[in-house]
Amino acid sequence: MSKIEWTEKTWNCITGCDRFSAGCIHCYAALMSRRLKAMGQEKYANGFELTTHEDQIEKPLEWKKTKRIFVNSMSDTFHEDVPEEFIYRIFDTMNRADWHQFQVLTKRSERLLALDSDLNWEENIWMGVTVERANYIDRIDHLRATGAHTKFLSLEPLLGPMPDLNLDGIDWVIVGGESGPGARSMREEWALAIRDQCMDKGVAFFFKQWGGFNKKKNGRLLEGRTWDEYPGQLSSDISGDAYEYINCLTSEEKSMLLKGVPQDQLSQMLRNANLL
Repeated sequence: MSKIEWTEKTWNCITGCDRFSAGCIHCYAALMSRRLKAMGQEKYANGFELTTHEDQIEKPLEWKKTKRIFVNSMSDTFHEDVPEEFIYRIFDTMNRADWHQFQVLTKRSERLLALDSDLNWEENIWMGVTVERANYIDRIDHLRATGAHTKFLSLEPLLGPMPDLNLDGIDWVIVGGESGPGARSMREEWALAIRDQCMDKGVAFFFKQWGGFNKKKNGRLLEGRTWDEYPGQLSSDISGDAYEYINCLTSEEKSMLLKGVPQDQLSQMLRNANLL
């Protein structure tokens, strides 16, 4: 099982990468790769130098139990040094292992879009882009133009406000703060503004973590509750009418309604409004 909150398992047929944008400065994968190399792990003999692993390319076919799988968590599938043929083989495995859900995430959205027409997008392949600051928002446009059936954003590490996200065609948004030594802080108002935009558009919202040096201590609660929505699973504990009711509220009203309200109290409030 993976410790990454929004997935269940990782599949790393590529390891290693290099810094591409602001979110890469404190890359967890670079630090972890160096540690694994020092421990003598054969797979990480090259440290964080980009390496493809032929012996791992069909690994998901061996996993018979359905899993949600994060693809290449220790690299970037669309890194410029990954051969096109290797990317096609990754997609071939994902298409064949159709009992799994695969989550592919990249910062290199231009290459993703360039290869899009040659990729077979089965419905079990979720495609996402990382957007850590508003000046990288063009990655969303590249993602939106692909043939992926499920499209998502990872706004982690969130390094600034994003008040005007275009969420058309986006199915899922993950928000999280940076963690580890030297972590840059995330402001609550940034996360709340993104959550409200997701609610307004009916987009699934997942709050991963506050981050910081001790991410476990800082936890995952946003306004007193966890947010673990997935595509197609919007506020599954309340009715669609109730969700539409919440969407009609102002940001201040949403905060008053959702901040730390236990589920039984929230349900009663919605019943009183004839929405449950």
